[in-house]
Amino acid sequence: MSARVEFAIGARDGAARTGELRLARGTVRTPAFMPVGTAATVKAMRPADVRATGADIVLGNVYHLMLRPGAERVARLGGLHKFMGWDRPILTDSGGFQVMSLAKLRKLDERGVTFRSHLDGSLHELTPERSLEIQALLGADVRMQLDECVALPASPDQTRRAMELSLRWAERSKAAFAAAPGAALFGIVQGGADPRLREESADALGAIGFDGYAIGGLAVGEPQAVMLDMIEATAPRLPDGRPRYLMGVGTPDDLLEAVARGIDMFDCVMPTRAGRHGQAFTWAGRMNLRNARFADDPRPLDEASDCAAARDWSRAYLHHLVKAGEILGMMLLTEINVAFYQSLMARMRDAIANGRLETLRAELKPILTGRAGGDEGK
Repeated sequence: MSARVEFAIGARDGAARTGELRLARGTVRTPAFMPVGTAATVKAMRPADVRATGADIVLGNVYHLMLRPGAERVARLGGLHKFMGWDRPILTDSGGFQVMSLAKLRKLDERGVTFRSHLDGSLHELTPERSLEIQALLGADVRMQLDECVALPASPDQTRRAMELSLRWAERSKAAFAAAPGAALFGIVQGGADPRLREESADALGAIGFDGYAIGGLAVGEPQAVMLDMIEATAPRLPDGRPRYLMGVGTPDDLLEAVARGIDMFDCVMPTRAGRHGQAFTWAGRMNLRNARFADDPRPLDEASDCAAARDWSRAYLHHLVKAGEILGMMLLTEINVAFYQSLMARMRDAIANGRLETLRAELKPILTGRAGGDEGK
């Protein structure tokens, strides 16, 4: 591990485990969910409110921050933590996924990827070295290698080419990182939906040696069963004493299933995006506050929630805010959703520590998948 970075496993329950990722700016309790702060903000939330939900770490996005306001500008202003008012750990992705999905007229070769900004058409180059330079300028506590993420389904040749290129970029990323004091570097497993390629990628990354390992290229439209199969093929091949991060995942049920298979860290825009669109995650199921049946409902949204916003305002009032397009509605529902995700992670940590994760899965599965007679999808 890099200087002043440690991952200590606390308890195990089957493949699941609890742990602590100890970084210079604080400890991340795992399994952990990282709220996504794409452009130096978790949308519709103040940093203190994000922290109050129980979040130990947030995610920032290299692609968006390099384009606006610019990594060098953020560095001149004291780094990303000071810039956004968050004094806890930050993980930054490499920018690769957004280049592949958002950028215009991109050209990929061995050196890296050249692309035009989706904002103004300006030309940029992102290489493994430049990605790590940007992440250093931002001052990220956990930094990611640059990789190529292919859309699924993909041909076997396309999948292998991207996996092998990502491995070569992993080696260059490791060299560029140079053990920055207090920061961690994670490698990223690729291989599409081919378990043999996933195993090959995991073995090669383990040989290179990273502070943690991510599983990338999933949650891109494939069925959950495919994603879980890839986790099962990959996680056991990764070094046991390092954190495992499933990128871009996912629904509460995805998190529950992935934790049971040995995953330690997650990020996803789902709780914040859903909140901005009138959707709420509750212990009675997922609710669509746009639905007219909530217009005269005086009950709190979720009396079982740890979040005061879910207990202090009625379903009728939240419905009104959503229908009226009021910003407060987006803020409250986003806070409620982020708090739900953090509470879910806390319940899983407690269950693992007490050897009852399977019992918790049985209790929560009907709620998280909408089969409990609740409000899922309504």
